[in-house]
Amino acid sequence: MTAWWAGPLLAFDTETTGTNVETDRIVTAALAWITPGQGVVTRHHLIDPGVEIPEEAARVHGITTEYARAHGSKPAPALDEIARDLAGALRAGRPLVCMNAAFDLTLLDRELRRHGLATLEQRLGRPVAPVVDVLVLDRYIRPRARGRRTLAALCEAWGVRLDGAHDAVYDALAAARVAWRIGRTTPEIGRMPLEELHRLQVRERARQQAEMRGLPYDGCPPDWPLIPYTPTRSNT
Repeated sequence: MTAWWAGPLLAFDTETTGTNVETDRIVTAALAWITPGQGVVTRHHLIDPGVEIPEEAARVHGITTEYARAHGSKPAPALDEIARDLAGALRAGRPLVCMNAAFDLTLLDRELRRHGLATLEQRLGRPVAPVVDVLVLDRYIRPRARGRRTLAALCEAWGVRLDGAHDAVYDALAAARVAWRIGRTTPEIGRMPLEELHRLQVRERARQQAEMRGLPYDGCPPDWPLIPYTPTRSNT
């Protein structure tokens, strides 16, 4: 049986208007289909989020409000295509690779709801799985590592390249490279069936967030791979 890291993967990343998963919007999103023996297939979405992109966010990913309005797609069709692609891959058993899945997948979930579109869970008819989150796995494998666990830091720690930080395509590909290296060099993780690996990350995320209570962290509660939806005025 082929190990999960040596088989097909789908990497996913977003750049956004900010870091609040309930209220912020997706500006760019990238999907990268990695299939052994074949070329990598990527799909990039530039979205006009319908709100102002704060200068602080634009400095990070380089997309201004004016540029998004001039060149971006309307949110609903782009979001629907993203969700359709993700659901199709997950339905086929292709693991979804993310760097901090609870951020990207929760934000996508709220965007889909905001635009009256079916969520990933609704499309699948079940919880979102299997997911491979390199942030959760890195914290599990290297619990005493110092410094912030940015994607750039993980790439350095695992000896893989990052072609361009804060570009959704490059970040998605970098996360996939980290996942591949983790699986290949960490037998406990690499030999684990995907269902068991997914359950491990659910437990680990909860434990990791509990340990960080009261300390600066990534802003997401312990739920994984996405935060359950609670209707409020702020996320509409």
